[in-house]
Amino acid sequence: MKLTQLLESWSLVQAENRLHRVVLVGLVITNGISALAALRTERTVVLVPPTLTQEVEITRNTASSELKESWGLYLAELLGNVTPATAEFITKALAPLLSTDIYRAVMDAMSEQINALKMDRIATSFKPREVSYEKETDKVFVSGELTTQGPNSKAETRHRTYEFVISTRNYRPRLDYIDVYPDEPRTVERLKVLKQQQERP
Repeated sequence: MKLTQLLESWSLVQAENRLHRVVLVGLVITNGISALAALRTERTVVLVPPTLTQEVEITRNTASSELKESWGLYLAELLGNVTPATAEFITKALAPLLSTDIYRAVMDAMSEQINALKMDRIATSFKPREVSYEKETDKVFVSGELTTQGPNSKAETRHRTYEFVISTRNYRPRLDYIDVYPDEPRTVERLKVLKQQQERP
């Protein structure tokens, strides 16, 4: 009975109201902090494309090495399999992926090569043999055999390596660097060996 009278007293009601206000303010603050943290946290997207055998991760501005290798393979096959009929399509497919730093140089080089292919009616085909990613340089290397053939010439096959630096901007791949050469992948270790060989008397 005394407890009932105490709860009904004015001072206890005021104390209870103050407690509820403090709890309410605390809840508003913690919800606000949680909302800000959720907005600032970068979302990670996990993909399992049909061409890959394992999951790959991509955030707004980063991607896993497996995804970069997949894009490197796609780009190498796109650039290595060219005919006079598909040359324009390849240019259009590659253009949106190029960074502004290399866009003009790559487009000019491709334009020259396309004109030469059309004039000589040459077709190229690329068979990839190895795809690797080098963490130190963030480079993707795609090596294989490039076969070139004209209408009246015998097919000629030689080794070819495509070297890419692929970054991610707003979940989209961006090609920041490209090099093509008839050689083994120029990894950090291989460049060291080549430098040592050049320095020997």
